[in-house]
Amino acid sequence: MLIRPYAREDWDSVWRILEPVFRAGETYPVPRDISAEDAREAWTSGAKQVFVAVDESSGVLLGTYYLRPNFEGAASHICNCGYVVAEAARGRGIAARMCEHSQAEAIARGYRAMQYNLVVSTNDSAVHLWQKMGFTIVGTIPDAFSHPRHGFVAAHVMYKRLRNDDGCSLYTQKAHNRIQS
Repeated sequence: MLIRPYAREDWDSVWRILEPVFRAGETYPVPRDISAEDAREAWTSGAKQVFVAVDESSGVLLGTYYLRPNFEGAASHICNCGYVVAEAARGRGIAARMCEHSQAEAIARGYRAMQYNLVVSTNDSAVHLWQKMGFTIVGTIPDAFSHPRHGFVAAHVMYKRLRNDDGCSLYTQKAHNRIQS
């Protein structure tokens, strides 16, 4: 698997990954009837750096993520990401690889920490994976997300420090080696 920067010609494949997730309305706070054009704006616009995970043998896109500043000004050292894996590719470690890649990218861009603002509490696989990847739940917002099956559910704010107080990276060689393979 190769993780590379998104290119405009990737959009149709990215939309095929995002559309079922957005339509399901269970994990992302976007309108369930969002158009492809509005989704492109939401996923790729502004200060977002967008990446795609590609099966090198087939060229098929397996997932996508964005990296962006979570805040501006005095808090611009914290970044935010969003990840989606193609339904057919789930359970193969792709989200973990994209998370590792995003942390390396964040460190390379000078971020000191990564924060996920709205991890829906019913998204057990994401909560578990992010905790496994070293993120902690720093807050829980009651009734933050209107889930189509469960009604109003809580959402977590999750955080991971990427650099220690002297600015040195907490990113490990082991993680770097996993990304490169």
